[in-house]
Amino acid sequence: MKVSDIMTPKPVCISHQASLKDAHLLMQSRNVRHLPVISETTGEFIGLLTHKKMIASVLNTLNKYGQGALDRKERYTPIADIMETEAQKLGLDEPLTVVVQYFIDNKLGCLPVVDEANKVLGIVTSSDFVKLCQRLLLMQK
Repeated sequence: MKVSDIMTPKPVCISHQASLKDAHLLMQSRNVRHLPVISETTGEFIGLLTHKKMIASVLNTLNKYGQGALDRKERYTPIADIMETEAQKLGLDEPLTVVVQYFIDNKLGCLPVVDEANKVLGIVTSSDFVKLCQRLLLMQK
């Protein structure tokens, strides 16, 4: 099996020019925990914003400036300042045996899937692996 067999195609992405507030609202409304960040001009993958990283940033802002300033600070914090820019990427044909070991070794929740032009095609999350386990277990019945 390979990445293309289990990935979530066409994931929700966000522009690198978006604010932390934009990301927060997008994650809530679309019920996602990972946002590939793409360049607004080229559409290329440039980073990854996770729910964990966003929450840490919100809590840091809350502790530093208080509840009254949280909304304003979120609106003026670019996600480019908090996103992971060194995120690992996958290709469609990457074998799952390699990917699962990478997830285990690095305690990751997701990896974006990109094409040769660095455009986001999908995302592989820990939930995708759980769904794979479910399919495999059901096949054994």
